[in-house]
Amino acid sequence: MSTTVAIDPADLTVAATYDFLSRVVVPRPIALVSTLADDGTPNLAPFSFFMAGGANPASLVFCPVRAVGGRKKDTLANIEATGEYVINLVDRAMAEAMNATSAKLPPEASEWEHSGFLSAPSVKVAPARVAASPVSFEMKLFRTLDHGTGDTSATYVVGEVVLAHVHESVWNDGTVQALQPIARLGGPSYIDLVGGQVFDLVRPKAPGPG
Repeated sequence: MSTTVAIDPADLTVAATYDFLSRVVVPRPIALVSTLADDGTPNLAPFSFFMAGGANPASLVFCPVRAVGGRKKDTLANIEATGEYVINLVDRAMAEAMNATSAKLPPEASEWEHSGFLSAPSVKVAPARVAASPVSFEMKLFRTLDHGTGDTSATYVVGEVVLAHVHESVWNDGTVQALQPIARLGGPSYIDLVGGQVFDLVRPKAPGPG
């Protein structure tokens, strides 16, 4: 009979708990989320704590953790302010640009310009979708649920799909085929779910001096 190691999250730091969960709950699909602030400023950011919700109505769930100091990340603040967003799926060809959107940019900088992603208009929501994405979901917020306190908390964002855009290259006979997604593993690692190749992407630094 094999033995196990008992791990009590209460004995770990928040960082160690995050690292543990992110290395064992794998692979995780990536939600590249586009939003607009109240003043129209666009934002684009990736999240790997992401999954399908229900089918009636069609729903998706992702979970952003708080930024340093307990501040809500721009994505969450924008969604709570406007109730609208787009979840774009990520394939292997988009990996490097997706990673570029995770850089901590100054407020006046655009993740769209920094990554090189081109936008495409949405139909039922205001935020643009990523033109390169094989599948994009226009979303309306259903509810958010805060879990935890301060800068160690997370928020579950539950949204309803109001329209999906599927690239013709992965749509055949009324269903999605030939999708080539990547998924998040632990640390800097990702996996190409088509070929099974594991590769690393180091989170980028913000552009500028230093």
